[in-house]
Amino acid sequence: MRIRRPPYRFVVVPLVLVAMAVVFWWPASANANPVTHEISIDAADFAYTPGRIEVRQGDHVAITLTASDVVHGFALDGHDIKVRVTPGISERIVFTADEAGKFRFRCSVSCGALHPFMIGELVVTPNNP
Repeated sequence: MRIRRPPYRFVVVPLVLVAMAVVFWWPASANANPVTHEISIDAADFAYTPGRIEVRQGDHVAITLTASDVVHGFALDGHDIKVRVTPGISERIVFTADEAGKFRFRCSVSCGALHPFMIGELVVTPNNP
């Protein structure tokens, strides 16, 4: 008794077509070029303005921090950044957002009763084109 096998063309041709489709329609794996973000943040009334910063992984971030009312601080979780800013004097913070994720920044100087709630967020999205 002879076992009949389907012709190879019914198996091989569809596999080759699927492989070609995957290769041509797969998103490019190259990362987008890093960008430098110049951001001004004002610390006042127990809040940061803006309170949320969004960049891509690998981007360079340059923050100019000012305080409008009293002495404030700026500490960024996950980074070795801790700055104190006095009203009338700007501080510049420069770093590279090298890790994707959400990172809180908070006031690192006791500035009043609502000091524990003075929190902002840095969102670093994966670097995909």
